[in-house]
Amino acid sequence: MFVLCFPRLKGRLLTIGVILAALAIAPSAAAAGFAHPQGRTVAPARGSAVLVQLTSAGGALSPELRAANARPVSLALDVWRVPAAHARRVVVALRHERLLQRAEPDRKLVPFTHLSAGDPLLPNEWWIHDIGDDASEPPPPGVPVTVIDTGLDASHPEFSSRPNTTMLNVQTVLSSEDIHGTAVSSIVGAPANGQGLVGVYPQAVLHEWDFGDGSLSDILAGLDAASKRGRGVVNFSGGFLGYSALLEQGIDRTLHRGAIVVAAVGNDRQSGSRSFVPASMPHVLTVGANDKADNVAFFSSRSSALDLVAPGIAMPVAVPTFYDTTGYSSFDGTSFSAPLVAGAAAWIWTVRPQLDPTQLQDVLRDSARDVGTRGWDADTGFGVLSIPAALVGKARAKDPQEPNDDVNLVRPHAVTAGGTRLSTPAQLKARLDVTEDPEDVYRVWVPAHGRVAVGTKSGANVNLALWGPRTKTVYERGRSLKRDLLAYSQRSGTRPERVNARNTTRGGAYFYVDAFLGKGVGEARYSLKVSVARR
Repeated sequence: MFVLCFPRLKGRLLTIGVILAALAIAPSAAAAGFAHPQGRTVAPARGSAVLVQLTSAGGALSPELRAANARPVSLALDVWRVPAAHARRVVVALRHERLLQRAEPDRKLVPFTHLSAGDPLLPNEWWIHDIGDDASEPPPPGVPVTVIDTGLDASHPEFSSRPNTTMLNVQTVLSSEDIHGTAVSSIVGAPANGQGLVGVYPQAVLHEWDFGDGSLSDILAGLDAASKRGRGVVNFSGGFLGYSALLEQGIDRTLHRGAIVVAAVGNDRQSGSRSFVPASMPHVLTVGANDKADNVAFFSSRSSALDLVAPGIAMPVAVPTFYDTTGYSSFDGTSFSAPLVAGAAAWIWTVRPQLDPTQLQDVLRDSARDVGTRGWDADTGFGVLSIPAALVGKARAKDPQEPNDDVNLVRPHAVTAGGTRLSTPAQLKARLDVTEDPEDVYRVWVPAHGRVAVGTKSGANVNLALWGPRTKTVYERGRSLKRDLLAYSQRSGTRPERVNARNTTRGGAYFYVDAFLGKGVGEARYSLKVSVARR
């Protein structure tokens, strides 16, 4: 389920079952002994509306889909929302017509915001000095920040005449359930207008997406609307409990389009630090909260996916006047740490436009001011956001073809229309990270009767596999694994890995090179060499 840092958000919590299937089939010689992380699937819950992803654009013409009054959620991902009353019938029909790629429940957001009453118009925005916001002058309008949240109160004094503020859909702010988006947006870009408060990037280009009742379908539609505009930063001050393949595809497509996602880790520390998505997903900049002494905030969740922290205690924010007649309040929560990082990321990217999305994320991690346990830790990540250090921090080398975590990210007409391919012969350098970038898959053309040879070298244990043209995912099991896994190399330690295979078909075909971390390895840099011979 998706969880926002949102005050007392109403909504039913849905329990999502995880299906783990294992087929009792003897592996082929290629598959024998192959050890690879298990993939994840989610089964639709009974009685809920269902999101269906179609196998082709023509699937939208399915009579059952049309009769159910299904509505499009994301045409880019070919996802439709089917009302609960018709869900079971439509899923069965689409499966029979071979038009169903996957089905997931449409779920509701769950709150994890901790609010604390505070003095309105708080004069001391303590976070400004803590993250170095006062060390440099923010730039003019540049890279946009899209806030996917409850609606923005456009009548508030901070926003009523604010330039560069675009509503991507209708904004509804009617009750105390709708104040969160205004508060989060004020942290990003409240203008320096002589009243109230000032955001981290006062002149930021703000895009606002009202996610309605907080359903997964509205979140996916918001990601689609935000990423269509190209380079930008998307802020999620919340998340779902439980995995969602559709949400992960939405995140990956956003990165493909040149935007990054910043997400709050959650305020669940005192309840066991449950894992939320998108914060725990690869390629997401995950943000926790620190207090005025640079300690982890008492509510901020521990997480193996945590990248950095930013202030989240006693945060002055703008709120609708029906919530507080002054128009301001003071809140606690990682909901308000994430937009500090999102606004800072847009600032850095505006000043350093040569960075690609993954380089920007790396700069923010690498430049964080280390606190707590030395080095990375699950409480504070790499440390506290530091704008001055990020403005001058050295950029890492570009990581090629990201995101490329699975076959659907590199083949055409899946998550992206064109996909990606590796021209051969190829030599490249790349990196892997167990939480941020766990897999690298490359699509390689092999002519009829040709042979492909692949090798890797690394200072850590990086394994290698080679998959055939019919591969759907590198997490295949059972018959599919037996059919598609052509070769693999999982040597211990840092010894080079090598695999090769021949295309035995009558025509040319795409094969998939798969580099992944060995057991117990957290991150690795590696070099990859791929060659193709016609005979």
